[in-house]
Amino acid sequence: MDHAAVGSPDAQSTPGCYRHPDRETGIRCTRCERPICTDCMVNASVGFHCPDCATGRGGTGPAPAASRPRTLAGGTIARDPHLLTKILIGLNAAVFIAVHALPSSFLSDMVLIGRWPPAPFVPTEGVAEGEWYRLVTTMFTHEEIWHIGFNMLSLWFLGGPLEAALGRARYLTLYLVSGLAGSALTYLLASPTTATLGASGAVFGLFGATAALVRRLNADMRPVVILLAINLVFTFTWANIAWQAHIGGLVAGAAIGYAMLHAPRERRALVQYGTSALVLVAVVGLTLLRTAQLT
Repeated sequence: MDHAAVGSPDAQSTPGCYRHPDRETGIRCTRCERPICTDCMVNASVGFHCPDCATGRGGTGPAPAASRPRTLAGGTIARDPHLLTKILIGLNAAVFIAVHALPSSFLSDMVLIGRWPPAPFVPTEGVAEGEWYRLVTTMFTHEEIWHIGFNMLSLWFLGGPLEAALGRARYLTLYLVSGLAGSALTYLLASPTTATLGASGAVFGLFGATAALVRRLNADMRPVVILLAINLVFTFTWANIAWQAHIGGLVAGAAIGYAMLHAPRERRALVQYGTSALVLVAVVGLTLLRTAQLT
């Protein structure tokens, strides 16, 4: 016979990988059904994808972002997971140098102050007079070397793991909103003529988020609790410390951190950024309330 009979080896041969035809394989891409060898298959939520479908080049596969590795909170893993922490430390250091190199008016324009000078003196300045930018600039301003040293050391040790676990966008959101919450509570409760400054509100926000991270990892909470307790003792016993910034940042950071790390996968972004938005709305509400009281 000059043709292949049914059941012969040629008729039942295993197909070859579409990229490596010399490699027989029984595995197929679950999206395009092309045969793929073990070197080409990419793990997917169901079965395996070929390299083209995994990167979106095949037209029928998921978008390229879908195959990227993700952080614990769903963020994109960066090449340098501590880059933002380094940038934040650099910004604080730059402002610290500027405070000591420029005229004293620079420091006066950067600190958080409600309203100054007190009535009946005019003109006045402060958040109550519309200078809301002070809620942000105070977060990057330090005057004493021990103050910036303690805050930046805490930022390095707390910020690095959080940035790696959350991803850059979520980490930056946590840091800024926590700092703003600390500024808003200080503005609300502190004397309007007392100037405050420092990154402590944002740093305490990292403390709160670190507790949420340790809980998410089912790790030992005792070291975090002990370190936080020590910092709270200093907060309420040392003179000239704005405890309001510490508490405001801590509460905001704990709430945002918990939402970032415990949000259900199917509604992750909504819960994470929705919680951050709610905290930001509270910040605006407290600021408007205090401004109404002072004006």
